[in-house]
Amino acid sequence: MKHLWLGIGFVWMAALTCAGQAWSAAPAPTERTDAVTRTGSPDLVTLNFVNADIEGVVKAVSEITGRNFVIDPRVKGTVNIVSAKPMSRALIYQVFLSAMRLQGYAAIEERGMVIILPEAEAKMHRSPMLGPQEQSRAAGQTIQTQVFTLKHESAAQLVAVLRPLISPNNSITAYPGNNTLVITDYASNLQRIAQIIESVDRPTDSDSLVIALKYASALDVAQTISRLVAEPAQAADPTGRITIAADARSNSILARAGDPSRLRRVRELAAMLDTPTSAGGNIHVIYLKNAQAVKLAEVLRAIYSGEAGSSPATTQPAAPLGQAPAPVQSGASRPGIIQADAATNAIIITAPDAIYNNLRAAVEKLDVRRAQVYVEALIAEVTADKAAEFGIQWQNLTGLGQTSAQGFGGTNFGNASQNITSISQNPGAAGHGLNIGTVKGTITLPGVAGVQILNIGLLVRALQADSNANILSTPTLLTLDNEEAKIVIGQNVPFITGSYAVSAAATTPTPFQTIERKDVGLTLRIKPQISEGGAVRLQIFQEVSNVTDSTNVSGLITNKRSVESTVLVDDGQIVVIGGLIQDTFKDGVEKIPGLGDLPLIGGLFKYNTRSRSKTNLMVFLRPTLLRGAERADSLSSDRYDYILGEQLRAQPVPSVLPDFGSPSLPPRQSTPAAGAEKPAASQ
Repeated sequence: MKHLWLGIGFVWMAALTCAGQAWSAAPAPTERTDAVTRTGSPDLVTLNFVNADIEGVVKAVSEITGRNFVIDPRVKGTVNIVSAKPMSRALIYQVFLSAMRLQGYAAIEERGMVIILPEAEAKMHRSPMLGPQEQSRAAGQTIQTQVFTLKHESAAQLVAVLRPLISPNNSITAYPGNNTLVITDYASNLQRIAQIIESVDRPTDSDSLVIALKYASALDVAQTISRLVAEPAQAADPTGRITIAADARSNSILARAGDPSRLRRVRELAAMLDTPTSAGGNIHVIYLKNAQAVKLAEVLRAIYSGEAGSSPATTQPAAPLGQAPAPVQSGASRPGIIQADAATNAIIITAPDAIYNNLRAAVEKLDVRRAQVYVEALIAEVTADKAAEFGIQWQNLTGLGQTSAQGFGGTNFGNASQNITSISQNPGAAGHGLNIGTVKGTITLPGVAGVQILNIGLLVRALQADSNANILSTPTLLTLDNEEAKIVIGQNVPFITGSYAVSAAATTPTPFQTIERKDVGLTLRIKPQISEGGAVRLQIFQEVSNVTDSTNVSGLITNKRSVESTVLVDDGQIVVIGGLIQDTFKDGVEKIPGLGDLPLIGGLFKYNTRSRSKTNLMVFLRPTLLRGAERADSLSSDRYDYILGEQLRAQPVPSVLPDFGSPSLPPRQSTPAAGAEKPAASQ
């Protein structure tokens, strides 16, 4: 008989018929226990669904199992379930969940009901958080969430290993904070993943290795083994990295790798290198990377002389630089030699192995990259000068050049560019401002042949001046930690310090002057010292000077503003180190006694001047720590681009004149890149 069930109604009828046969064979409901009849016969059901609609199958399973179902509207399709033999009612629900899983749907048990929805949406609904014991008892076809805590392996690295084993619609996440994995998947698959994690997350005996050395230096042996083992291993297999480090305190080598064979190779190499030498003292050459060999050699001599002095056999202090050591009083051993080679910046040590190991450990700690300090000094000066003057002068010189007796008189105020007498002799000497007067011919001065002056009878002078100046200087310096640096920007001006005449018999005296040259301009001298917390202690000397008067007969007159101090500044903080705020007001009047005080007409007999000068000067400082090459390169690039932009803006505009070209920095891209590999120095 061919089973051609094409309609949903016919399928539903067939399912109920099979279920009815099973129910008719079962005992009456009053005689049943949970799943087994009193007679011991199981409650069996035979299922046969071919191309049955999912909704119809859900209704049948609901009636058989007594569960309540909620179907998502997106759940569509047909199901095929065929059972050759009757099965227990307890298995009906598991078979139904397997069929839903094959169709891409999942079942979520929540508040006494079963929700059927697409598998991708299942992890968004509430599901119990199970541990390993609870998860083993959970239904295999339900979606659960389990947290795995790893003890030895990295959770982040295991994500890539376990991701292919998890359903595409489910998730796996690593939390590095406590090294755990959070996985949402079917309960049956979580059991398999738990077994995999248990097999992988185990301690290995080849994880790390500590090798204590007796004769050789751990620092030197670690460097040699790293070049022989670590670098080729990483090049051939990047995942099987090996790490080798030296502990100078215990003179031991620490190695870590995932491959036990590599650790055995490290142990063999260390054993071959850790052998005593036949000579009492060895010659070792240490090439320095950052420190200066000459200065470091002096420190090592002081350390060695202290160690040698504590031993009865080596009471002789170390020899000075460049000299052979003196013979030791005791013949047991001789002191070593510590010599610096400035050409290669290397240190040569001749000493027993035990002493050399101690000195080598000290070199490793002292030969470190020193931080740099970039100091920006900001000198801001704002000055404002205001002046005003007004006066009336008069004189009467009529008849001064005649032979008969004549009288003259008048007023005369101010300096040479202001008074009426000087302007009468030289009209071009009149100062700035408004000069109004009356002239009546010229007058010949008596007793001075051929000298004539203007006969100015009245001079009215008025002037108001207002000038402002805003000066900002930003000198910068880059220096090493605990190293003094200095920058001078200005002129070298001569100052006369003395003069005398040299004369001999029958010769003309020859004048002779002594001159001392001094820097006039801006001077900045700093010495930084960086603390462990990042603060910078700065010893500062800053001076700003300029020439204000070069006409004085005694010599040049200069203005000088200097600050010398020691401050403590945090990295990148702006601090004020000094300043000047000065406000000067002057009010003057020149007048004829009595006449100048008369009301109204008193202004004809006096000269008024008034001036005000205000100066605001502040000196700021900002240090920036440069602990690595990247920070220094970033700062240099910023300053380089700034100057390049200023040069491009200063290019001459096109005109009829020929273009001779203007100097400019090359583009920064043409300079060597920071961090570019340089030829290694031979060692």
